Amino acid sequence: MDHTQQSMSPIRVHDRYVAMGDSFTEGVGDPLPDGSVRGWADLVGGVLSEDWLARDPAGESTGYANLAIRGKLLGPIIDEQLDAALDLHPDLVSFAGGGNDILRPRSDLPSLLRLVDLTVARLVDSGATVVVFTGADPCDGLPLGHRIRSTGDRLAAGARTVAERRGAVLVDLWPIEELRDPAYWAADRLHLNEIGHRQVAARVLDAIGVRRPAFWTTPAGSPVRVPRTARNELDFYWEYVGPWVRRRLTGTSSGDHRPPKRPVLAPLSAVR
Repeated sequence: MDHTQQSMSPIRVHDRYVAMGDSFTEGVGDPLPDGSVRGWADLVGGVLSEDWLARDPAGESTGYANLAIRGKLLGPIIDEQLDAALDLHPDLVSFAGGGNDILRPRSDLPSLLRLVDLTVARLVDSGATVVVFTGADPCDGLPLGHRIRSTGDRLAAGARTVAERRGAVLVDLWPIEELRDPAYWAADRLHLNEIGHRQVAARVLDAIGVRRPAFWTTPAGSPVRVPRTARNELDFYWEYVGPWVRRRLTGTSSGDHRPPKRPVLAPLSAVR
């Protein structure tokens, strides 16, 4: 099944790509040797940069910016990133958010979907091609995953409706059964790993009609899994669940005091 959807407008050449979002878009789960993270948006930006640099070697009128910050709820993503994204005059924008909201037990789904709709409408009205998502489903590995999946099902359905109504490009990851496999997820079970991020990048590029490496959608296969023993589960709760709960109790976020990942437009290969 093809889990991407495009508006009926023809494929365009995109010279300025801006990514908005949280840890999913920042690239958490796909670490680089220097301790920073890469992720699907950087992979998309890198592929686009190959064309930009061929046409604009100095990178003076082309580039990729990533405003994403991990831990952000949907409201702060919009408040802090929407105007900043539009100020960069993008012709391609990706917008992903809401995943952190649905982890909260009292998330207001109608309000979240209203925010998504208004934001996508404003981005589309700017003239940019807008890419929106349903997130990959991590629920099999999470505490209370059945409750989170129920909310995620409704958030995904709402995102599909928004994309269709507003003429945005939809990358629909939520129903892809393969992406539930632990092989695509980092040790925290909440973020995609390197091969998971490649899968997302491939689907984004397919959705906007840009060629990409074929191996990015190579199935992960069925590696031998570490059994979820009582000791392994205890380690998981100690290392990942406990700190998340403490942040909720103290009203802090993993993204507090972190700047946007790439606030300035520039071809990716020009700065690596």
